[in-house]
Order: sequence, then structure tokens, then C-alpha cells
Amino acid sequence: MFLGTYFVLSALYMLYLNTSFTGNYYPDFITNLVAKQSSELISSFGYEAEVMPHDTETSMKLYINQTYLARIVEGCNAVSIIILFIAFIISFSEKLKKTVLFLVAGGTLIYAVNILRIAILAIAIYKYPEYTDTLHGVVFPAIIYGMVFLLWMIWVRMLPKTTSGNE
Repeated sequence: MFLGTYFVLSALYMLYLNTSFTGNYYPDFITNLVAKQSSELISSFGYEAEVMPHDTETSMKLYINQTYLARIVEGCNAVSIIILFIAFIISFSEKLKKTVLFLVAGGTLIYAVNILRIAILAIAIYKYPEYTDTLHGVVFPAIIYGMVFLLWMIWVRMLPKTTSGNE
């Protein structure tokens, strides 16, 4: 069930990506939205943040106080991680309503935490550029994958206990 769900959702996402580069949102709608929402969150923390399409790459350039900090690429939008989350939950699905509610709540939480982690990472890189590699390579993935793992553990704990025949 896991692999089937994962492959179907990944194929649909690839189809989306292959057809989305021609629209008004660069590089694609979701990545564009994540970049803009991250910029707005950074601004709410008192920084001057701006995103703009990259000149030569399919990404959005992120600036804080006119300092170019990072590229927001398709991989930053958390869709692939949400697909992984969905595939796991469906593999251990419960009643339809319970499963759908957990999928919607979990997917929304992952998306929101992703926006927050981009904002925190950008501010941290702006303030501590010497730690860019550690922040992006270790802290950044740990936040999102840790969140997904925590949601998986919550889901597994919510599953009914199966009884063995030895009782």
C-alpha cells in the first residue's frame, strides 16, 4: 500500500511540475507561494524580506535587508515530504474520517512548519552566515523530518491495539 500510494502521488506531482512551468507563478505555484509566505513571515519578525524569480535558475531568490541569502527551489516547498507522510498514513489507515482528518491536519502542519523553518533558517543564515552549511544541511532537514516522524508516531499510537490469541 505504501509504495503504491507513494508512486501514484509522486507521479501526479511530477505531472503537476511538468505542466506548471508555463504559468504566471515561477517556478511553480506551490514553490512561489511558499517563497512569498516565507518572506512575509520573515517581514513579520521585523526584517525587510523580499523574494524574486531567479534570473538563470528555476527558483526564487530570497533577500533579507537587501542581502541575497538563498534560493527557494521546488524541493523547499515540502510537497515531496507531504507525499511521503500521506503514503505512510494510508498504509496504516483507520476509519475513513479519522484518516482523512489526520491527513489534512498533518499535511497542514507540515506545510506551516516548513514555512516557519524557511523563515528561521533565513534569519539564522543572515545573522550567522558562518553556520550556513550546518544550518542548511543538519538543522533544516531535522526540523521537517523530525516533524514527520513525530506525526507518524502519533498516528501509530492512535491505531487500535491488536489482540493476540494468547489472552
